[in-house]
Amino acid sequence: MISTGDLKKGITIELDKTLYQIMDWQHIKVGRGSAQVRLKLRDIRGGHTIERTFQAGEKFARARMDRHTVQYLYNDGDLFHFMDSESYEQIMLNRDQLGDAVNYMKEGISLDILYYKEEPISVELPNSVELEVVETEPGFRGDTATNLNKPAKLETGITIQIPLFVDVGEIIRVDTRTGAYLERVG
Repeated sequence: MISTGDLKKGITIELDKTLYQIMDWQHIKVGRGSAQVRLKLRDIRGGHTIERTFQAGEKFARARMDRHTVQYLYNDGDLFHFMDSESYEQIMLNRDQLGDAVNYMKEGISLDILYYKEEPISVELPNSVELEVVETEPGFRGDTATNLNKPAKLETGITIQIPLFVDVGEIIRVDTRTGAYLERVG
């Protein structure tokens, strides 16, 4: 069991016989009433999000998740194919199970698949990935000293804000938790 004081983003809990991942949480204390915790939850199997409010101190059943290191192979429409690094077994997950992770996955990347009672549920990405910039406005001489950003489309299709001095064809490191540019790699 896990208490409301121990909750944090990314933890998986079981609520009403459904698995939810905590996307965001807020501690709320209003006037004379007792403290409350507002949770934004994503249904891991269904993919939809809900918001629920609970009394501070309430306890939840924490879902025990097993991890297996896999390599992302390819996608076929909405099905994504992975290979277990130990057993070489192929696993398929759909786009709803992966959520925002599809924005950071390129062929060959190593990541963890999370299992709940032998059922593959979702993936956990590394904290940062290296992706190529495929489309952006050109940078100009002297742009290195400013803090201005411009939109850039990366090889996976996601668009993020990058510094003006980064050009098409360069490899950048992106934080998978926030979607923010971290640094230029090459």
